[in-house]
Amino acid sequence: MSFSRSLSTAGRRVRGLLGVLAACAAFGAPAQEQWSKWDVDFDEDKKPWKEIEARIPSYPKPGNLISFEAGKTGGHRYFIDAQSLSLGEDDVVRYVLVVKAAGGATNVTFEGIRCELRQQKLYAIGQANGNWTRARNPQWRQIGAQETSQHGTLLNEYFCADRSHPATPEQAIRRLKHSGSARYGIPTPE
Repeated sequence: MSFSRSLSTAGRRVRGLLGVLAACAAFGAPAQEQWSKWDVDFDEDKKPWKEIEARIPSYPKPGNLISFEAGKTGGHRYFIDAQSLSLGEDDVVRYVLVVKAAGGATNVTFEGIRCELRQQKLYAIGQANGNWTRARNPQWRQIGAQETSQHGTLLNEYFCADRSHPATPEQAIRRLKHSGSARYGIPTPE
């Protein structure tokens, strides 16, 4: 192969490469814009979690209470107010918990559970006169994997099967009614 012929072939390759580069430059701006929009769309799913403002529900009525078993309770009885059970846009299951202690006292709290992170939060405490007092410093706390308290039971057995929240409040109520009261034969509250 002659030297001039090699230059000719090399020249065509360089011109071809320059043509490709010119085409890329011409279409680069729209392509880059397309990719940047794709990145924004892709990152939409990774927005930071934001808790909605929890509205304190009405004080529970005895007829709306659903009993559930919470392991070894020392004679305490546990209930969820069906009317208060909600699933927020922030994926928090909120509910009123009523605990009737073996000694006769009744504790009423408004709480929330985040299934994905296994966390619980106290929003308010019920008073004997039917009013609520907001919790002083409501913070999310971790529910241990082996926790056998009422919160561990609500998380693992009723509200967060497979670490995901129920699809609807009605689904959680069905789980409580069928898996709780019926399963353990617990009488409804007086």
